[in-house]
Order: sequence, then structure tokens, then C-alpha cells
Amino acid sequence: MIELEAGGGVPLYEQLYRQLAEEIRSGQRAAGTPLPGRRTMAGELGVSVNTVDTAYQMLAAEGLARARPRSGFYVQETGGMLRPAAAPAPAPAPAPAPQARYDLSTGSIDTELFPARSWGRIQKELLYQAPELLQRGESQGDRALRVQIAAHLAAYRGVACTPEQIVVGAGIEYLLGCLAHLLAGSVAAIENPGYARSRVVLENSGLPCRLVDIDGQGLPVTGLEASGANVCYITPSHHFPTGVTMPAPRRAQLLQWAAAAPGRYILEDDYDSEFRFTTRPLPSLQGMAGPQGPVVYLTTFSKSLAPGIRIACMVLPQDLLARYRREFALYSNTVSRFEQQTLCRFIETGMFARHINRMRLAYKRRMESFAAALRRELGPRLQLGGAHSGLHFLLTLPGAGGEAAMVRAAAAESVQLRGLSGYYMAHAEACPPDTVVAGYAALRSGDIPAVAQALGRAWGGAV
Repeated sequence: MIELEAGGGVPLYEQLYRQLAEEIRSGQRAAGTPLPGRRTMAGELGVSVNTVDTAYQMLAAEGLARARPRSGFYVQETGGMLRPAAAPAPAPAPAPAPQARYDLSTGSIDTELFPARSWGRIQKELLYQAPELLQRGESQGDRALRVQIAAHLAAYRGVACTPEQIVVGAGIEYLLGCLAHLLAGSVAAIENPGYARSRVVLENSGLPCRLVDIDGQGLPVTGLEASGANVCYITPSHHFPTGVTMPAPRRAQLLQWAAAAPGRYILEDDYDSEFRFTTRPLPSLQGMAGPQGPVVYLTTFSKSLAPGIRIACMVLPQDLLARYRREFALYSNTVSRFEQQTLCRFIETGMFARHINRMRLAYKRRMESFAAALRRELGPRLQLGGAHSGLHFLLTLPGAGGEAAMVRAAAAESVQLRGLSGYYMAHAEACPPDTVVAGYAALRSGDIPAVAQALGRAWGGAV
């Protein structure tokens, strides 16, 4: 029995189609039997002939009915066609994690430092003055942006490259996926502890990874050679999460390792290099190796601008560049051209350099204020490591009950942070005890005393 409901939100023809389709699929209407005439069906249901005709046409389009000239519509043989499976009941949404009042994670920034007015003004000008940006751009990124990035990297990081060697992409993860394809058949060594996301991206992209324990100078060449890898992924300027800066002799050893055999490459992730508070950073490994050296330089604008602006870039040596152009020639660039050109003008006009200087000063003051507040609340037991650069430091408090207890106690005081052992992908027993990773980028200056007091309550205060 077909019943239609007027005003129920579903059009009448759709209701009729669904009910007839269900009857045909279930066998209630046998193959070859005629459907009621359109006028007859319309009269029985009290609807227009057009409503019935639309429903019948939908059945015919799906192959459930067939129109015969001057005869009407007949049920079509379905060949045992199954009814569409009922949609599964949606899984219950997980309960949202309690929102901590104070965020000391390492992935956040202070959004109030974002140059919204300047960035927005440039974008507005481009929207009205550069309609050509609506067209597809170059695969490696707009050349004008690559020219500005090359000049910026040469001036501030000692990177030696031409704009042609630069590839712009939507985040380091995307670029690592491209590299994994270019380095197919290789094995990559990854720092331990380190950035687990990079390992996941490389392995998901088909590049197997082997872990190498770092020491006080970063990734040791002896461990690299023992791993059997021919590619190594490192963060030499500011190791994540320990903050270790790789000294020049160790960098020279790595370059010698890469030059000792064909097919060896160093993937240099210049993490957090723009935020160094005491001395200028060492020149990049890529700059030490030269434009034809076996180093792929990677950097992102996530920390200097915002994580939501997905702009990163890599500098490829000539052999990998030729392979990239051959194998990715048909790929479109993954960054909006409006975002690319906004960043281009931001760098070209000097606004980016001024913005970095303002951020460096603001974060330096915040780090110093936070460190002083922690020392007041936690006393002489407190040890802070890696505070000279980057946007986080290691906080060690002997006698606080262990890392896990420190994280739980902090959470009870509505402070979110992570233990150092969480960054060990192997050999977690080597992790220094009683140590957590405290990021301060998203910490408002006015909240610093309250956060330090909360941690003092959580961990027993000064002794």
C-alpha cells in the first residue's frame, strides 16, 4: 500500500519512487508486470500525472522499470539486485577531552602576533588587482615567490640555491611524501627521540625508516652507518624535542658520510631556526654543502606565520630536481596562488623580516618571564634545557614523582603538557627522568604567573 505524505520535506515524486523501488527490489512486483497507468496511479494517490511520470522515469533511469511505446511502464528484471544496505547507525561521538585552561603543547602559536592587518591588506589588493591568480600556476610554485624565498634563505640561513631548485608545497608532510617517492628504494634514518610524524609520513609513503639514538651533539655518524640507511632526516639547527644544536664538526662528518657513496642524501628540516635568542644560528647544512651537494633543505612558515597557512618549501639538488620535474610535471601546486603571492609581497617589502624580529623579541621576553616564574615557584631543583632557541624547553624536576605523575598532576591543575618519553620511538628507558616538554608560544604573558603557580601546586612547589 503506497502512502504519500504532503509537506513532509521529501517531494511526492521522490516518495513514490522510493516505495515503488522497494517493492520491485523485494519482489512484491514481479518482473514483466505492468505498473499502474500514470493517470490511474495519479487518481488513486491524489497527485498530479507529472508527479507519477517523474517517479516512473526515475525507476526507468535506474533500470527497475522499462517504458514500452503506447503501452506504459513494466517492471524490469533486476537479476537478483540487492536492496541498498541500510546505512549503519553512526558511531557515538567520543566524549570531548577536557579542555585545559593553559596550553603548553608545542604545536600552538600566539595568534595575536599574526600580522592580520598587513596580510589581509595584501590579500585584498591581490583579489582585486591580480585576477590572473585565479588561473593555475606553476607546479613548483609561482616563480616570484621562489625568487623571494631564495633571497631570504640566502640572507638568513646561508642556503645556496637558485629559485629553480625550490618547490613550494602545503606543509612539510606533503613535501616529505614527494621526497619519499623520489627516493624510492632507499632507507631513511630518523632521530630518536624525534618528530614521529615525519617517520609516519615517510613510511606511509613507502620509505622504510630506522631509528638512530641521538647524543649531545645530535645524530652520530657511527649510529647512522650502523643503521644501513642511505638517507637521514635530521633537525640540526634545533633538534626536536631536546633543543640540541648540531655543532660544525658533526655537520662536517655528516656531509662526509653523504659524499662517501652515491645515492646518499641528508634531509635537513630547519625546524624553529628563526627563533634563536642568544647567538646567530649556524649556517644551514645545505649552505655548507653547496647547491649541488647531497642535502635537501626543508623549511616551513607554520611557526613564523601560522600553522593554518600551509606554506612550506624544499630546496632540491639538481639530480633530484630533474627527477621531480619528470615525475611531478603534471601535478598542480598545492598552495593557493593568492597565499603564495601574499607571502611573496610580504617578504619582498621587508614586512616578513620585521615581523620575525618582533616575534623573536616577544617570544624571548615570554621565555625569560616564564622561566623566572617557574624558578620562583619550583625552586633550585628545577632544570631548564634548550631554552636558548625554539618555542619550548625541557623542564626537569628531580623528586617530582616521575614524568607520568608530573603530567597527571599538571592536568589536574588544568595545564596541558607532554612528557619527554612520548617523543622516544624506541629505547624510552634512555629518556631523562622527571622531564616534560613545555611549550610557551601560545601562553599569554598575563597567564604566566598563574601557570607557574599551578605547576608549583601540582609538583610540590619550591623545596
